[in-house]
Amino acid sequence: MIYSLKGILTYSEPNLAVIECGGVGYMCQIPLSTYNTLSDIGAQEMLYTHMNVRQDAIDLFGFKTREEVNSFKLVTTVSGVGAKAGLSILSEMSPEDIALAIVAGDSKAFTKCSGIGNKIAARIVLELKDKFKNADIAEVMTGSGKGSIAVSPMGGAMGEAAAALVALGYSQSEAASALVSADKSLSTEELIKYGLKALAMK
Repeated sequence: MIYSLKGILTYSEPNLAVIECGGVGYMCQIPLSTYNTLSDIGAQEMLYTHMNVRQDAIDLFGFKTREEVNSFKLVTTVSGVGAKAGLSILSEMSPEDIALAIVAGDSKAFTKCSGIGNKIAARIVLELKDKFKNADIAEVMTGSGKGSIAVSPMGGAMGEAAAALVALGYSQSEAASALVSADKSLSTEELIKYGLKALAMK
């Protein structure tokens, strides 16, 4: 599995980027959010990647941040949400927006993304919301769970916020440490914003 690529950006357009590493050009499908942050052609670039192996093709997807690639992998676990839809979602919504929409049950937030109708949007929230509640967040993001998910010691709004931070690519310990000093009376959305601010300062 290719975790990341670091090399010279030789070509880019809104939906793809080519990075040359060791004389080999790797073509990555990318969301618009990643395209907007790319370096100039000829400059060094680094992307986090996700490789999808199919019977008839091997696709490589590139993202500027670890949060983006983890959010892409999360939304594409939903039935009916393929890679094209996943890239569409990441083109319009930040990882924070995705986590907040899921936690808040706001399916309409996803309908602004190209190709995402009301039915798919509702399914995204329905299938992913439980992963942010009373879950062992390490199992949720690593896929180590075996069907059932254990209850996390960090429950309620705090647990949901911690799970959201893990969904954005942070480790369980990073999420916990970012929230340890937070006001426990804050809402889930406020705790997520608090945690992201704390992590950005580290």
